[in-house]
Amino acid sequence: MSESADRRLFWLMLLFAFVVIGAGIGLRDPWPSDEPRFTLVAKHMVESGDWLFPHRGSELYSDKPPMLMWLEAASYSLLRSWRVAFLLPSLLAALGCVLLVYDLGRRLWNRRVGIYAGMALLMCFQFVFQVKRAQIDPLVVFFITAGNYGLLRHTLLGPNWRMYWLGCFCAGLGVITKGVGVLALLMLVPYAIAARWRWQGLPAMGKGTWWRWLLGLPAALLAIALWLVPMLLVAHARGESNPAYLAYVNDILFRQTAGRYANAWHHVHSPVYYIPILLFSWLPLSLTYPGTLPRWWRALKAKDARVLLPLGWIVLLLIFFSASPGKRDVYILPAVPMLALITAPYLEELLASTWLRRLGLAFIALMGAIVLLLGAYALAAHPKFAIDLSVSRGFDEQGDALWWMCIAIGALQLTMAAIFRVRRAAWAVVGGMTALWLVWSLWAYPLLNDSSSSAGLMREVRVHLAPQDELGLIDWTEQNLLMLERPATDFGFRQPTRKQYAAGVQWQAQAPTTRWLFAQDTALGDCVQRQKAIDLGHANRRQWWLFKADAVVPGCVPTKDDNLVVDPDNAEQ
Repeated sequence: MSESADRRLFWLMLLFAFVVIGAGIGLRDPWPSDEPRFTLVAKHMVESGDWLFPHRGSELYSDKPPMLMWLEAASYSLLRSWRVAFLLPSLLAALGCVLLVYDLGRRLWNRRVGIYAGMALLMCFQFVFQVKRAQIDPLVVFFITAGNYGLLRHTLLGPNWRMYWLGCFCAGLGVITKGVGVLALLMLVPYAIAARWRWQGLPAMGKGTWWRWLLGLPAALLAIALWLVPMLLVAHARGESNPAYLAYVNDILFRQTAGRYANAWHHVHSPVYYIPILLFSWLPLSLTYPGTLPRWWRALKAKDARVLLPLGWIVLLLIFFSASPGKRDVYILPAVPMLALITAPYLEELLASTWLRRLGLAFIALMGAIVLLLGAYALAAHPKFAIDLSVSRGFDEQGDALWWMCIAIGALQLTMAAIFRVRRAAWAVVGGMTALWLVWSLWAYPLLNDSSSSAGLMREVRVHLAPQDELGLIDWTEQNLLMLERPATDFGFRQPTRKQYAAGVQWQAQAPTTRWLFAQDTALGDCVQRQKAIDLGHANRRQWWLFKADAVVPGCVPTKDDNLVVDPDNAEQ
């Protein structure tokens, strides 16, 4: 096809990415487990003017660097809508990843390969699932991919020292996003191997350039210093009067990085944990493995550095995260853009093969059948899992709408399989995945929003509060404070529940006629007379209560101390 046709395909690919990833923005509020936390921190930044130190309620939040929260706060400052602002950084990061792998494919092979690379990335379930959420992972994937981009532009298409330094700088930005951004620099390991044994496709760097390589370190450190230096200076100044700032520094620089990697206290799994992720979470892209593995092997035997560098980097990334006892599926997400890049050169040939077309058609037809049958079974038989879901979500008749959505997704995917068949199975896969994402975004977002975000729960709380009333939070979740939309008093987030309860009751006793306490059922034990309290119902799989001082049993303190052992930053809510 002509170059102009390829350009049209590029714009169609970009439009496809924008529609699929952007669908649903503005239709929901932040959902647990991570989104409400980061948006709450960003909201505090906007309202307090303190952008340097993240706060979760009254406490400093030291689990993650503030990059995502900065971008959410900046997006809100421009758009004045949290429903749009909290998802905007993820959307831009995803589009950035698509553009970066497209440009690498175009430069290393040709424009058509670049388009295949971008579409391959968008055909990875885990990638699209994560970038449609407001978590840190889409942003760190972008910065790592940008670091890879700069290093590959230099090592395969250079010498281009500015790109090399830019790649190192982006790796540093990844560090102040989620610590692991430095992993982009592992690309230099397979490059060193290729340079040592004179692989094909490596440009001559020239003699006497060793000092330019060393400048990559200050480039990365400069990016890190943009946050680290002012944070340390201000923390030291404030720490003289408030030790919490010094504890913040120690926690974010040591415990949450090297300590979490070497001695993980959550999500402990075996060394082979990531194998099912590679096979199933990366569907339908992973369907190409039988075709790409032998072709990668032939490219390695031919000493093609274009394959060695990204593939070697993926292997090093997998080894790095497999070596840590703590593992989560999203940790290896940064490998997906590089996987799409080295899959793209072979996709046109592979899509012409009958076995891959049949496999792709079977995948989308099987997914459609499973989802359709699940929805039909839940509607017809009302099994226990469907009833439990409706109760935990606080649904009435809305539960049926969720299963009708499953039927719609399944029917659309089966329709795609029937229309395109084996001959055009690639279109069936693209259409089936598009149906999944669009129906989920446009149907499930408004349907689940009230229960998932606590918007409905906190709206009910506001109904019971007079303008002069005050509210205290006990054993609360981030979405409670975020969606309250009025000032509240909290008694710590990580504090043991009984300490929060004791402090809350003492606070309430100072003005019993105007102060209310809000808490989940398991935090109250037998210390609150339920008949004198207001039952707010279920939200986020919890039962919630609102009560005044007359419902409190004098001298009673609950024994629940779950906050001492639960990691609130990783528990699904």
